[in-house]
Amino acid sequence: MTPINHESMPPGPPNGTHWLRSALNAGGSVVAGLLHRTGIINRKRLGETVGLAWPRIVTGLAIMSKNTVDLAVIGMVLGAPAVAGLAFAFAYWQLAKFLSIGLAGGTVALVAQNYGGGRPDRAARVVKQSLLVAAVLVAPLVVGFVAFAEPLIALVGGEGDALRFGVIYLMVTAPALAFEFFNIIASRTYAGVGDTFTPMVVRAGGALLNVVLTVALVLGAGLGVLGAGIGTAVSIAAVAATLAWGMTGRSYFGRGASPVPVRRAGPWVDVPLARDLLRVSTPLMARRVAEGLVVFPLLWVAASFGAVTVAALEVGRRVAALLGSFSWGFSIAASTMVGKRLGAGKERLATAYARDVIRLSAVAYILASAGVVLAAEPIARIFVDDSAAVAATTAFVIVAALAAIPMGIDGSVTGSLRGGGDTQWPFYATVVGLYLFALPAALLGLVTPLGVAGLYAALLLERIVPAVLNGFRFRSARWLEVSRRYRPPPTGHGGTRRASEAPVGRDGEGSR
Repeated sequence: MTPINHESMPPGPPNGTHWLRSALNAGGSVVAGLLHRTGIINRKRLGETVGLAWPRIVTGLAIMSKNTVDLAVIGMVLGAPAVAGLAFAFAYWQLAKFLSIGLAGGTVALVAQNYGGGRPDRAARVVKQSLLVAAVLVAPLVVGFVAFAEPLIALVGGEGDALRFGVIYLMVTAPALAFEFFNIIASRTYAGVGDTFTPMVVRAGGALLNVVLTVALVLGAGLGVLGAGIGTAVSIAAVAATLAWGMTGRSYFGRGASPVPVRRAGPWVDVPLARDLLRVSTPLMARRVAEGLVVFPLLWVAASFGAVTVAALEVGRRVAALLGSFSWGFSIAASTMVGKRLGAGKERLATAYARDVIRLSAVAYILASAGVVLAAEPIARIFVDDSAAVAATTAFVIVAALAAIPMGIDGSVTGSLRGGGDTQWPFYATVVGLYLFALPAALLGLVTPLGVAGLYAALLLERIVPAVLNGFRFRSARWLEVSRRYRPPPTGHGGTRRASEAPVGRDGEGSR
């Protein structure tokens, strides 16, 4: 960070703007120096990491706040049964959304490697393949969710008011999934070329629009769950329309045009590239689907303890999702920076960047999670007001905050692996954590005195186990070998060095 030049300060007491800027500069310089001296992250890499991460963190907070605002407003107006209904609908919505996130994960890896390797034309073709695959995936999901909303909600334990509210929300928001698929791919495309600011502004604006519409339609117009669903769907469509402008190469007042624009001209189908995209994305999609599917038996277990437990579990998951916004930033920063260095054949530098981001994310999550634990009860009271519901929700908020620490670390590790195209191992790690540890722990609560504590254990195990397994993979350096399959060819005699020529040392770091 640039040191403060005190000689350039105006004479006399500085005005408010100067004082704030100077204080932020000084504080940032102190933090950067402390992180550098303690060996957490190199000062230079910190600047690049923060530059990529903070817009994604803001974007994550904005996007995750949409469902959280819906949950809070509906809970305030209609109580725990309505919150439980939204929880059931969210499970299906997020299952579909996780599929798009997996596809976008492969997109960002290949876009970053090709753009970093000097092949923006090839990176643009990656985006076209991703959009085509997204269209094929999302169409049957939208039709199925609208046509079979009631039996789907009933399948996971919805009944009475919870069933009715869940059906309404799912039917209204399902068509917006088509726009959400595009939004996620567009955001990851921008991240792959190092621009996380443009999608942050657009998606944060969409989140603000969602808040305004939800409050107006639920509290003002009295439309209840229907109003919350309309607000969410309209805001997502508005974001898609705005991102489409930049994704086609047009700027927003002089900036933000995608350097890998999607245009009508040129080939849309590139079979070898589509094959690479699917090879990288399929494990990511499978991993995300595994994460989405496990929510259904967890909700079914929670439903056996009553609507209050379902609502408390969902609030805990919303808090975890908000904390996960930090991982949005660190994970994408790791994928982008690692992918670019690997695309240029710099394995040792890519590994150094990855390690720094992992350490930084660990520190950030420990501090953020501690703050949530201390404020657990006030957070719970935002969503529920009954004393029993507050107690149950507070417990789930605390557990979610503790689980966020391994989740955050794992996000940066997985982001690093994803930057190299190594996506199969994280899938296996997720499946093991969810289905061999977390789900059995939750089910034990039904047949033993463990009770609801089984759900607490499940929330912790689903994060701890993958973090340990993915950390082992990263330390093994096998992910660097995987990355060599996907790097672009050299652009000429003076171009990028072939990845296979970069030797790997004993510590897993190849030569620069």
